[in-house]
Amino acid sequence: MQNELLYQMQNAFPLTQRPFKVLAEGLNGTENEVISLVQSLKEQKIIRQTSAIFDTKRLGYASSLVAFKVPKDHIGSASSLINAHPGVSHNYLRDHDYNMWFTLAVAPESKFGLEKTVQLLAEQAGVNDFIILPTLKMFKISVKMDTTGMRSKKEEVKKAAHKNLELTPRHIAVIKALQNDIQVTEEPFKDIVEQLGIPYEAFFGLAKELIESGVMRRFATILNHRKAGFNANAMSVWVAPENQAETIGKEIASFSAVSHCYLRPSYSGWPYNLFAMVHAKTQEECDMIIEEIAQETGLKEYGKLYSTVEFKKQRIVYFDDAFQAWEEGIPGR
Repeated sequence: MQNELLYQMQNAFPLTQRPFKVLAEGLNGTENEVISLVQSLKEQKIIRQTSAIFDTKRLGYASSLVAFKVPKDHIGSASSLINAHPGVSHNYLRDHDYNMWFTLAVAPESKFGLEKTVQLLAEQAGVNDFIILPTLKMFKISVKMDTTGMRSKKEEVKKAAHKNLELTPRHIAVIKALQNDIQVTEEPFKDIVEQLGIPYEAFFGLAKELIESGVMRRFATILNHRKAGFNANAMSVWVAPENQAETIGKEIASFSAVSHCYLRPSYSGWPYNLFAMVHAKTQEECDMIIEEIAQETGLKEYGKLYSTVEFKKQRIVYFDDAFQAWEEGIPGR
């Protein structure tokens, strides 16, 4: 039951009054069995968090992947300074001259904006060489580890059609509530609806609107990859001809082991324009998947950047005062 439960919770956690009961029915188990199992998986730190996954840009935030070239003796201090920004959700040390890789988002009302914020972080960290790599085209974003070992090597990546939605104060209140990790109880959303003062039906109706508009990508469980047995992840980077990049990007995205796939800008000294995160249980398996991608796409120029240290991995807290506080804490600005 455990492996299938983990896969299903990663795919989509039921937004219902008693979600663990729904999961149990699909697994021929009982609600209490599922709740006990999930509690155990959280205690073992296999489950990192179960909450909403939002589209940063649809919430008005500007975001980008950023790579710093940090001197070895400054890595500790640089990572601490970068991690202190509330818009940094992921920060890794990778085996490349550009060795510190992080994702950064800045709030819609930021007085600095994205590029200036990167420059300020570079100044603080004593970094002179960096590249900003915003998403030009997204082919896939779906972190689902195959805990069952039974899923196919390839998968169809569907692009959903989204409805227009003007966010109201009620939507924002729901976003603030759903971005937090749920409690593992029979009714994990009970405290939220009581706090918001609305019935379950209205609460789930607002959540559905957020999903249909693409503001919420999905409500799901995120695993601690290494604790779940996926000990290797590589950021594979590829040089694709501009006129073929979109076709090849979609082809790479179809690999089940690829969780993220993007088209990004290239620079002199950084020729790679396609990025694909590959996850596997071992580095050897990761290498094999990347070699298979190379063979199927025909791309000859590519690289593999393995993460060696995880400095930060946590969800951004949207509509949080910490963004303004960080900017106000920059002296003389």
